[in-house]
Formats: sequence, structure tokens, C-alpha cells
Amino acid sequence: MTRNTRILMSIIYWAFVVYLFVPLVLMVLMGFKDSKFIGFPIKSWTLDWYIGVFRDTEVISVFVYSTTIAVASTAISLTVGTWISVLLAGRSFFGRTVIFGLTVLPAVIPGIISAISFRIFARLLGIETGMFAIIWAHAVHNVPFVALVVMARLATLPASHTEAAMDLGADRFVSFFRITLPYLKPALIGAGVFCMLLSFDDFVRSFFLGGYEPTLPVLIFSKLRSGMSPEINAIATVVLIMTAVLGIWAERSMRRMGKGT
Repeated sequence: MTRNTRILMSIIYWAFVVYLFVPLVLMVLMGFKDSKFIGFPIKSWTLDWYIGVFRDTEVISVFVYSTTIAVASTAISLTVGTWISVLLAGRSFFGRTVIFGLTVLPAVIPGIISAISFRIFARLLGIETGMFAIIWAHAVHNVPFVALVVMARLATLPASHTEAAMDLGADRFVSFFRITLPYLKPALIGAGVFCMLLSFDDFVRSFFLGGYEPTLPVLIFSKLRSGMSPEINAIATVVLIMTAVLGIWAERSMRRMGKGT
């Protein structure tokens, strides 16, 4: 690689960094503005908007509600996605391609089409809109991501490990829980965090399938309809910080487990 090429690549990289982080920095700064309106210049600074986020019982309640949905849908996605991955990994049988295609299909369908389909299907099954309907829709949407991550991890599992366990008297059930599942922990943590973030951030399916209690993205959307304010920036900043902490924890956990394995 020539010197000019390296300089060009560095410029492109830092341009991307600026493009990515400058809007986030501006969003955070606007949360400190001592005014009800978004815009520059910032003449005075305040922490009132951030303090108000933690004092607002509606925001706290919606945050807990969204977190509950994210955790429940992630647990279902991990269970179903892992089961499908074990079924498909390292095997060749009639219909495998069809099963794999159906598994990843929810990930490639546009969100609005998926949300409308779930709403129609929920009405057909008599499922009321609300938490259960949102969890169901989020879980179906997240299963493909779990399956792809777990299958990639399973592809690196030496067959000798499970064969040795079965030679020592373990059946497939015991071998899975004693050998395969511990080996999959880094993949499951990564997939779980990714699914939680997808569920927490999902607006379209939550909007179509939600009941009277909104999720956090729906609440932010409802507040935006009356205009931008630093309160929205403060809420978004708190969520951004918590997301970053969760992502860093997941990355370090996967790295430690990968070294241990």
C-alpha cells in the first residue's frame, strides 16, 4: 500500500468518524441547553432536563416496560435460534435449505410490511395488542440474528469434543449442555445483547402491536409530534450511555470467554 493510499484511507476513516459522532455530540449538548427549544447558540447550561428524566415517572415506567419486552423477547429468540442452529449446523438433509431460508426470512422483510403482517395475524389469532404481542413480534424478528451468530460459532466447534463426551457415556442431551452450550456462551452473549438492542429500539412493530402503554421509541415519537425539546435529547442521551455500557460489557465478556475457550 502506497503512502498516498494510506493517507486517502485515513481521510476516509476520520471523515466517517466525524460523520458518525458529531450528530451524537450535538444531541448530548442540546440536552444541557437552558431553553425549551433546540438550536444554537447555547447561552446557558443546565442539568434540569437530565434530572427531570429520572424524576419523570412516565419515562421510568416506559423504560421498565421496554426493558421487560426486550429481555423476554431476547430469551425466546436465544432459545429458538439456538435450537434451529443446532438442527442445521454440520448436517445435510432434505429441506435444510428451505428451513434455513425460512429462518432468516424475518430479517430481510421490510419493517413496515412485517409490522402489518403481525398485526393482521394477531387479529386472526385473537391476540390482543400489548406486551405479549410485541414480545412475540420482536422474538420472531430476532431469531435469524441469533441463528446466524450461533451457527458461525458452532462451525468452529471441533467434532472431537462431542465425540469424546459421547465415548465417555454422555448422550446427545448431556453432551449439548456440558460441551456445546458452554462453548456457545460468547456467541449467546453477543447475540443476546444485539437482540435486546434491536427490541429496545424497535419502533414500527411496537407501534402497530402496542396497546395503551407505549414503548420508549413510541413515547419519544409522541413527544416529537409536539416539537423537539431538550427533554428528548436528555432521554436519548441516557439511553445512549446505557447502550454503550451494555455493549462494552458484552464485548469484554466475549473476549474473556474466547480466550478461556
